[in-house]
Amino acid sequence: MDISLLVNLSSRAWSLDILAALASGTPGRQTTLLSATGAGRSAFAGSLANLLDMRLIERNPGHGHPLRPEFRLTADGERAAGIACRIKGLVHDPSEGALIRRTWTVPILAVTDRPRFFGEIRHELRNISDRSLSGSLRQLEDRRWIRRHVDVEARPPRPTYEAADLGADLSLAIGLAPDGPSSERKASRANSSGR
Repeated sequence: MDISLLVNLSSRAWSLDILAALASGTPGRQTTLLSATGAGRSAFAGSLANLLDMRLIERNPGHGHPLRPEFRLTADGERAAGIACRIKGLVHDPSEGALIRRTWTVPILAVTDRPRFFGEIRHELRNISDRSLSGSLRQLEDRRWIRRHVDVEARPPRPTYEAADLGADLSLAIGLAPDGPSSERKASRANSSGR
């Protein structure tokens, strides 16, 4: 999955929850998915429509009433659901789940697999405003999912941001990092921690 697809997927709060529920065997009817995710009806409907538009889910032909259809994962949806399940497997606290459902959390964690300047993150995410990025980074720092480091030797001093602690585990679970030293370092850390 590329970053633009991940941004689109994360733009609706309950998309990852719906994908994870379908992958875990929850029947693909709206009532069962609503119950499994705990979403409100309007937010759920928007997330479901987004998943249909992205072709990550589809109506299950021959199943369900036309006004109460049943849904299933597409082949692309299966891959996205794998990411959703890995993320959901790491997040246990309700406040962490609420932060994961925020629009920019998952994409920011995906691109901060290594130290990045503010402008680099903004460039990777393209559509994010400075204000949204700044606010999201602050929330992730407060949760200690992002570590901010200021190089005081640079002129002018410039901060870098890197996923840390649970944020680093989530970044690894998202798995957008290309092969290279950063990926090798994360794979080594995951193996040494028993994951």
